[in-house]
Amino acid sequence: MEAGGGFASGRGFVNHAPPPSPLRRAVASCRRAAIAALTAGALAARAETAPERVSKYHDGFALRDRDTVVFLGDSITAAQTYGKIVENYTLLRFPERRVRFHILGKGGDTAAGGLARLETDVFPLRPTVVTVAYGVNDIGWGLRADAEHKQRYLDGIRGIVRRCHARGIRVYICSAAPTAADPFEAENGFLRRMCDEGMALSRSLGGGAIDIQGTMREIQKKIWRERGTTEALRALHIEDGIHLNETGQIAMAYALLKGLGAPAEVSSATLDWKPLRVAGTDGCRVRQLRRRAGTLEFTRTDTGLPVTLGLIGHLAGRDVPLADGLNRYMLTVRGLPAGRWEVLADGRRVGAWDADRLASGVNLGMATPDPWEPGGPWDVQATVLARVTEARSQIELARRAARHYKLPEHTIAEMDARCAAINSLLEQYQRAAARPRAYRFLIRPAAP
Repeated sequence: MEAGGGFASGRGFVNHAPPPSPLRRAVASCRRAAIAALTAGALAARAETAPERVSKYHDGFALRDRDTVVFLGDSITAAQTYGKIVENYTLLRFPERRVRFHILGKGGDTAAGGLARLETDVFPLRPTVVTVAYGVNDIGWGLRADAEHKQRYLDGIRGIVRRCHARGIRVYICSAAPTAADPFEAENGFLRRMCDEGMALSRSLGGGAIDIQGTMREIQKKIWRERGTTEALRALHIEDGIHLNETGQIAMAYALLKGLGAPAEVSSATLDWKPLRVAGTDGCRVRQLRRRAGTLEFTRTDTGLPVTLGLIGHLAGRDVPLADGLNRYMLTVRGLPAGRWEVLADGRRVGAWDADRLASGVNLGMATPDPWEPGGPWDVQATVLARVTEARSQIELARRAARHYKLPEHTIAEMDARCAAINSLLEQYQRAAARPRAYRFLIRPAAP
């Protein structure tokens, strides 16, 4: 599937009206000035707009336009969750990039198994990027943690990196997700040391490396310190202590994204109440800034959007730094009169903050007055996108199941043709859902 691109469909996503001519703008400006002069007590001031610039936050992300990404791994990858989060992040955060994603996890797989699957499963997809996450099955969940099985793991990693490089594929060897063990003791455990060697081997061969385990262990340590050992051992895993629950999958997605260079900042806008002006922007445009009857109004158009994850994202956000680590969608309003102010976007209530708090900057990315409902319109778009991505994923899984369970060849051929057509439509739907658009903001005194 693809992320990004120029698709625009449906009302509300694109404004097709031509911009007004300079003459019409001048006439409209004069009309507004006359009305303001004649209407007592009314103030409709147009602010100066800060110079626009390309956001520094859009640099450095490893997934590029026209990339095809394969997530290769075991059952943790086969669960599909962390891969879909990375996909949705890319669609929302970098909508101008067209990136195609394939999740190729296989239960019980090892690095040697991944090497064997390159020709049959991976290379036919013509990837430009492959992430590789193995380790736990390679040592039999710890029952075969010995030199022989470590060497098999390293041989598999070496083969994957070399064969990907031979085809010009950028490969990232990831350390395995941690188990539900004491995170302080596990830092020096066999799995940790083996994965460290695998990442070092990849770097020595010119490949990339992402320390998934290290980032997730830090999350476990934080839980351990704040809520105790029992909470820490249950927070990221299901009962077997190996496979990840939803929070664990979100933590793995976070670790992978940060390893790929995902920036914390989405965009930021700084406004002054008096004198009324746009003091600065990064990654967005602010237009039509007005102060009227004790309220502030403006239109904000972003180059990318936050990846919000609904209720589970709010629950996981206690432990995984999603808001500040990936979704800093910032608004700063300086000089507001003292009191509490409500922020709405396209009529949706995002939250309320004191004037001093707004002056220091608030992160609207995952803000919502009700975690059961999306906050701003960007949250609505992310919610819709996640459902479309899930639909595309289920269609692909059905196609694979038909092959795995050996349905008749004519049935498989018909399914393949229909799946391709459906997938194309879903990709367009994804891009429409993720496409940034102008949001109309209103900042007004909050009700007592």
